[in-house]
Amino acid sequence: MSGPSIRIVPMRVAVIDVGSNTVRLLIADVKADGEVVQVARERDYLRLGAEIERTGTLGAAKIAECAEVCAGYAHLASDFEVDRATVIVTAPGRQGAAAATLIEALEDATALHIRVLTAESEGRLAYDGAVSRSTEPLPDVVAVVDVGGGSTEIAIGTPLLGAAWVRSADLGSLRLTRAKLHSDPPSSDEIDEARRHVTQAFAVIGSPPTPDLALAVGGSARAIAKIVGPTFGEKSLRRVIQEFSARPAAKVVRGTTIGTARAETMVAGALLLEAAVARLGRPLNLAAGGLREGAALALAHEAAAAAA
Repeated sequence: MSGPSIRIVPMRVAVIDVGSNTVRLLIADVKADGEVVQVARERDYLRLGAEIERTGTLGAAKIAECAEVCAGYAHLASDFEVDRATVIVTAPGRQGAAAATLIEALEDATALHIRVLTAESEGRLAYDGAVSRSTEPLPDVVAVVDVGGGSTEIAIGTPLLGAAWVRSADLGSLRLTRAKLHSDPPSSDEIDEARRHVTQAFAVIGSPPTPDLALAVGGSARAIAKIVGPTFGEKSLRRVIQEFSARPAAKVVRGTTIGTARAETMVAGALLLEAAVARLGRPLNLAAGGLREGAALALAHEAAAAAA
């Protein structure tokens, strides 16, 4: 969010989010006070990042599959009579040789504006979305950690003014899984090597300001919360790593709502969140909102700015 100087125009919006693991749709009503109320949501696991990691690009079939899913989401958004809609593309728009081809295909399929987010803008939107959906009073300084499939962002700021400090590591749960965690369950050597890889990737983050509260957003955080609860520190995250290194992922998540595709990247997600906890010196609390809610707010702010 850009701060309180621009009012919000109440409206119904649709955000199609193309990520490394999943493509998601959020249809939401944005209220005048900044509350984002979910109306509908959809999700498809397309795993674009896995193909990029394996081949360095996206093939025509995978691009066509993504375009078809997004076209269906755009059609659904029109059924809900949204006032504004957008497509945001995270790591798949920044990584791989076919990024431009993917964007062109999405434009043709949806007839919507495609926004390729920089790592910084991704972190800022995730921050805004997490803060906006908080049901509890927030302290002065809040951190938001967003572990995606292709990258990890940490944003720190104040609830009133938004994120002031944003850093990104070019490593997410899917990329780490493909690069270092080849076995199911992964071996202790693979986990040690993956942890070293995370340490190297996080070197660019440096020393962040110390927050009063740290929130976590993204699919990895939501899945881990289903196992250890909504608050998790290094001890809880190591428990997740131990459980998923003792048995195949499908067996660990049996009886839960965690899907197989997400289960395969759980160790990597836990390792990345563990590194974030160590940097911040705070346990993480699962946030109710995140990137898509932040993008929904941005649409409402843009409408207000255009009408001013």
